[in-house]
Amino acid sequence: MAEGWVWDETLFAGTAAFYTRGRLPYAPALVPVLGGVLGLDGTGRLLDVGCGPGTVAIPLAHLFRETVGVDPDPGMIEEAARRAADGGVAGRTRWVRMRAEDLPAGLGTFTVAVFAQSFHWMDQEAVAAAVHDMLAPGGALVHVSDLKNESPGTWEPPHPAPPYAAVRDLVTRYLGPVRRAGRGVLPNGTPGGEAEVLGRAGFLGPERHVVPGGQVLERDEDDIVAGVFSMSFSAPGLFGPRLGAFESDLRRLLRAGSPQGRFAERVPSTEVFVWRTPHTG
Repeated sequence: MAEGWVWDETLFAGTAAFYTRGRLPYAPALVPVLGGVLGLDGTGRLLDVGCGPGTVAIPLAHLFRETVGVDPDPGMIEEAARRAADGGVAGRTRWVRMRAEDLPAGLGTFTVAVFAQSFHWMDQEAVAAAVHDMLAPGGALVHVSDLKNESPGTWEPPHPAPPYAAVRDLVTRYLGPVRRAGRGVLPNGTPGGEAEVLGRAGFLGPERHVVPGGQVLERDEDDIVAGVFSMSFSAPGLFGPRLGAFESDLRRLLRAGSPQGRFAERVPSTEVFVWRTPHTG
């Protein structure tokens, strides 16, 4: 965890309802790429640590005998269960409200564990050690994230891009210049150094894979508002009684950028690191 910051249960409070609509998706080919890289055949068990509303676990569920998602936020667990039912994989999935730091929690042995942009919120040393011991010999830990610093390339957007810099300025006006995170603040952001942590925990690797994005998404004003409210640093609960005023200002800002309320952006590429546990014998 970040030095001086203590996790609390309000970190993502109120964001679950906005998450699926507001967040940009991972690259469309992520599931088949992981299926091929990991040799998935429907017989193993998947552990999704910090699963959120099942963003990665649900699309992968048909490639495993059982998928277990863990997340400390009750709204995320409820949303994941609802989406699993809608997606026809409720019988293959189980959703457990708990912190990653409480693993292994009697959940058993897994062939794959995935962290989709969640590892930085955890006590990384403790969680890495616990997950290592929960994986079968030759099992895989998969770290999934958007590809950072990706060149935008050349394209002709059908609508204006969302004015994210102006949105960040608006959030700062309401919540102050230091990044909020639950009841605390993160003046220096969340920690990095995942590779060193996983190496110390006994994982081998990593193998790096980039799943290309670039697909054009057309989004409306409500999508962008949902995206803002899906973020920990602008979660609805942080605004208190000023939430309505903030949303009104946010929508006014978005309409100034696109009077028709239509925006366009591209799906980012997805970066995947695969770490392995040693084979025995």
